[in-house]
Amino acid sequence: MSQITSLEPAEVWKQFAALNAVPRPSKKEEQVIAFMMEFGKSLGLETEKDEVGNVLIRKPASAGMEDRRVVVLQSHLDMVCQQNAGTNHDFETEGIDMYVDGDWVKARGTTLGADNGMGVAAIMALLESKTIQHPPLEAIFTIDEETGMTGAQELRQNWLEGKLLLNLDTEDDDELSIGCAGGVDITATWKYATEAVSKGMAGRVLTVRGLNGGHSGMDIHKGLGNANKILNRVLFRLNEVADVRVVSIDGGSLRNAIPREAFAKVAIVGTDEGVITTALKSAMDDILPEYKTTDPNLSIEWAEGEASERMMTREDQVKMMNAIYAVPNGIHRMSPDIEDLVQTSNNLARVEVKEGEGKILCLTRSSVDTEKMDHANGIKAALQLVGADVVFSGSYPGWTPDPSSQILKTMRALYAELYGEEANVLACHAGLECGLLGDRYPGMEMISFGPNIRGAHSPDEKVQISSVQKFWGFLLETLKRVEKA
Repeated sequence: MSQITSLEPAEVWKQFAALNAVPRPSKKEEQVIAFMMEFGKSLGLETEKDEVGNVLIRKPASAGMEDRRVVVLQSHLDMVCQQNAGTNHDFETEGIDMYVDGDWVKARGTTLGADNGMGVAAIMALLESKTIQHPPLEAIFTIDEETGMTGAQELRQNWLEGKLLLNLDTEDDDELSIGCAGGVDITATWKYATEAVSKGMAGRVLTVRGLNGGHSGMDIHKGLGNANKILNRVLFRLNEVADVRVVSIDGGSLRNAIPREAFAKVAIVGTDEGVITTALKSAMDDILPEYKTTDPNLSIEWAEGEASERMMTREDQVKMMNAIYAVPNGIHRMSPDIEDLVQTSNNLARVEVKEGEGKILCLTRSSVDTEKMDHANGIKAALQLVGADVVFSGSYPGWTPDPSSQILKTMRALYAELYGEEANVLACHAGLECGLLGDRYPGMEMISFGPNIRGAHSPDEKVQISSVQKFWGFLLETLKRVEKA
């Protein structure tokens, strides 16, 4: 860990190392909440926790800045917990094993937690400093951003005094985000008929792995492979020439992560395996070139497996494959108003099939709430092809851009002054908490920015050291320029 704490800015990396030593999976943030409460109290600062576990730490202005607007600094405590196959990491009890690779900090086989740990660490460094100039600060650390945004949804009302919020949760250091997409979770469950696996049937395992994965909002425009879609495509191809019957499927993981791996246990019903091998090679010859640019390490594997007792009936399997084929994945519509902005998308995040029960999880995003729900209804209709019970949950609003805000004018001018070029002012397709915070606190002026983070929500996640230096300097200068109240 000394390798990390020796980096510059030392005060930020010190806090990031301390934070990453604390387990903080979404919905299991008890340890990191306690850590943050103790941190605030140890500094002698006013520290509170609301009913759901959000933590608020207040710090008075530094000398000479007492007449400035109160600034709300906001980041979320939880992190996406993903690991590579073969990595044995317990996110509920273990911290993150980090290392330096050139200009990047990475984690060994797991997500790094730079999303949103770098924002949290920067705020902690500000709270601890005795020398940094800053206006009155309200540091709000929310919970459960990654799997429901319940912290922002249920943030205590009338708790914050500030009307200017800096959200430190974006992933490109040349961007100023002034809007984001809303989202809705789609959960489909159904029961299917099974039949006994006869003696003599062979068990096999079909595996799709090696995909890059990534953030289902920020990376959805990249055309990355979806393991659930590819697995279903291969199964469909095999079933055109043989009776390859599903015993179970385990594909993807979290709603906000593009699926990197998927596995299907199957039984071969009275077929020459040479026919299957030929069909599998044909499928691979089609699929692998399609993803050679976006996912060069994609592999499709067929291996021996244990014969199981029950398998899906052919009729129900056809329904399932058709439904998965019908569920859209990726971009649905680009914004007609903001150049290069994905307006609406869907991530087919999770497919779980076993013992007569199936489940499919999706996350549908859009910066237009009416279009979000229209797309979700279309997905619902597709999933009902398998007879599924489809439920919408966790719907949250987007954040409507305000290109005339004072903080945007201030930060655009500052960016040009410091770096000799214009910042990219945009809305993003990720689900930032700003939309919900704006609902809880109407009239809040908001902007979001952060350092360069790549591969968020995947074990390839990394944060750029030089970019953290840039982000930190930009944050400090921004605080100096906050106007008078």
